[in-house]
Amino acid sequence: MALRTPYLMFIGDAADQLAAKTAQGVVHWRPEWCLGQLRLEGCNADLGIADMTLEEAAEAGVKTLIVGVANRGGIISQAWTNTLVRAMELGMDIASGLHNKLGDLPDVRAAAELHSRALYDVRHPTRAFPIGSGKPRSGNRLLAVGTDCSLGKMYTTLALWREMETRGMNVDFRATGQTGIFIAGDGVSVDAVVADFISGAIEEISPANDADHWDMIEGQGSLFHPSFAGVSLGLLHGAQANALVMCHEPGRQIMRGVLHHAPPSIEDCIQLNETAARLTAPEAKVIALAFNTSKMNDSEAEACMKDHADKFGMPCVDPVRTGVGDIVDILQ
Repeated sequence: MALRTPYLMFIGDAADQLAAKTAQGVVHWRPEWCLGQLRLEGCNADLGIADMTLEEAAEAGVKTLIVGVANRGGIISQAWTNTLVRAMELGMDIASGLHNKLGDLPDVRAAAELHSRALYDVRHPTRAFPIGSGKPRSGNRLLAVGTDCSLGKMYTTLALWREMETRGMNVDFRATGQTGIFIAGDGVSVDAVVADFISGAIEEISPANDADHWDMIEGQGSLFHPSFAGVSLGLLHGAQANALVMCHEPGRQIMRGVLHHAPPSIEDCIQLNETAARLTAPEAKVIALAFNTSKMNDSEAEACMKDHADKFGMPCVDPVRTGVGDIVDILQ
């Protein structure tokens, strides 16, 4: 799917700032696409951009209203229906990353048909993908992998993409989750692809390219996570990445969502990811570590990253604290 820009970020009646994390991520990485925010009565979140009515947004040239709320259960609230319908009357498409589908709301579906507007449920692929072939393809690809979920794999690849663009390199960001799709404007939410077609979907969104071109492919899950390892493996095989970046949160004691599992060691995670990746990319190698040190103070984080850089003989960065320049130096 490809979304029309610019966006109006709809955060509805979000209970708190965390509930608007999807919209916040898009505003952070694509401020030039986000012309304003629309908040309903009772909204306790603020993206720090201009408040707009639907009419003001239409006048400003907004093409897509993004439902940027991440609520419990991924529900599209009935209280939002009038807003969504009016946006389509004013010429906007609607895009949502929630589990509920826009087209399953009768009033929203009817308005889209009446006004010839597009509904994008970015979590749900609308096209068929081939089975992965593993056929070698030109160009360069980097995939973020991790010791667990929710470590910063998306943030790491976005930071790399932005730094490489700043240096004038030939690079694209390839989104594999709903927030990434809003940021990139296209992509596939790989966790909703039927298992047999995951690797084929990633081959499709990161096709053969010029010899100097890089794709920064957003990672998902972990090969060591009992819930999501299948998605992570399909991504590895489809990405055919010659470069891997290992993402990790120092000090994490339990894996996200599975209280009976401790995270693996970085050594084990590097070994397994390299072994699995080499099925389709024989030279695949972890080239750097990207740490989430948000729970450490500056001195603790600096010491931790230096220790690991020395131990593994590769750059160790925190994309927020230090940036990713040391990794990009390797890719140039």
